[in-house]
Amino acid sequence: MTAPQTYQPLGDRKVGAKFFTADYRVRTGDIDQDMRVRLDGLARYLQDVANDNIAVLPFAKTDPFWIIRRTVIDVLEPITWPSDFSVERWCGSLSTRWTNMRVRINATAETNEFNPEPRPNGVVETEAFWINMNADGMPSRISDLAMETLLPMTDEHRLRWKAMNPGKAPAPEELDLPDREHVLRITDFDPFKHLNNAAYFEAVEDELVDHADLLAGPHRAIIEYLRPIKPGTRVMVRRQRLDDVLLMWIMTPDDDGALEVAASVSVARIPA
Repeated sequence: MTAPQTYQPLGDRKVGAKFFTADYRVRTGDIDQDMRVRLDGLARYLQDVANDNIAVLPFAKTDPFWIIRRTVIDVLEPITWPSDFSVERWCGSLSTRWTNMRVRINATAETNEFNPEPRPNGVVETEAFWINMNADGMPSRISDLAMETLLPMTDEHRLRWKAMNPGKAPAPEELDLPDREHVLRITDFDPFKHLNNAAYFEAVEDELVDHADLLAGPHRAIIEYLRPIKPGTRVMVRRQRLDDVLLMWIMTPDDDGALEVAASVSVARIPA
């Protein structure tokens, strides 16, 4: 089993390109015991920002359905509570049916009686691979109106899909740790009866308790969604540590009961 590809920083915004910006505030439901905003909290922020952004775009009615194929989160400096944060969202690259949407998060750290020691301001860079869908749930060509809005944001107009995580899980006998079950709750599911994107990262946070060293400095988390998970599905987590990388496969039974990968995850230190 090989680790994910070599770290490459996420691309910057095209000079002069338009972008969406908004301000938010960190809430206590998204932080861990060390006041750090968890990965599932960051994923929820990204969903909120995407919803707020598309609501003010001219193609909100022509292209209302989008699904995420991959999310990359680079935690360059953790966001902590209490903090205010601002976001910038723009199209980093696109093709006729999908886009890479970049979100930059800059947080201004504060103090209070629960967290009185000053901390650095948080900085998180993210990128998500979004696929445009039609009302029947099939990938669909981005409308002309949407293309007119997105094309000027980037000079990369030939985006192709390339996996960043190992999509195939190793056999259990090849690993030191046994598979563990991750119990889902009905509150983890959206109105379409699919597991919410942020809920996947709750399983990742459960695993990172035993790999706290990966969170001690800048780190990158990548999740690639391969199959939907519906209510009532049993979820098993397979994991492997390779040097400075934690690999995880979130697995569900197929029709014959054999486990297949629903999502692949990597969490890795970002080199200095």
